[in-house]
Amino acid sequence: MQLKMSRDQLQSFLEEAFPQVAPDFEIADVAPMQITVRTRIGDKHLRPGGTVSGPTMFALADVSIYLAILAMIGPKALAVTTNCSIDFMRKPAANTSLVAHARLHKLGRVLAVGDVLIHSEGNDAPVARASLTYSIPPERT
Repeated sequence: MQLKMSRDQLQSFLEEAFPQVAPDFEIADVAPMQITVRTRIGDKHLRPGGTVSGPTMFALADVSIYLAILAMIGPKALAVTTNCSIDFMRKPAANTSLVAHARLHKLGRVLAVGDVLIHSEGNDAPVARASLTYSIPPERT
């Protein structure tokens, strides 16, 4: 399988299609069926007690799988999440970036399934694990 979108093309697509969140995400690496995405943690990502919020980690997992899919199928903005399960395993560092390593396990005509491991930058122990399913829009003829 070959990529249909490069790292730079994915970053540009994110900036054009989702300007409200694009500054939060940096694509570090992309390869067939996998991607690495980073988000820098700031005050807006913290909940009381100083830990990174669950919605911040969910957004990172969701965007990572979305971009992994687009890298393989091209710029289809209407691909949507149909299911997500996330396990929060340990407290992430609040003063660094979170890094998501996403893999696609199935990339079909109408569904894609993948998982994401999220780490605090510089730490090998994952802070969260997510499994996501996406619906891919049908080709228009």
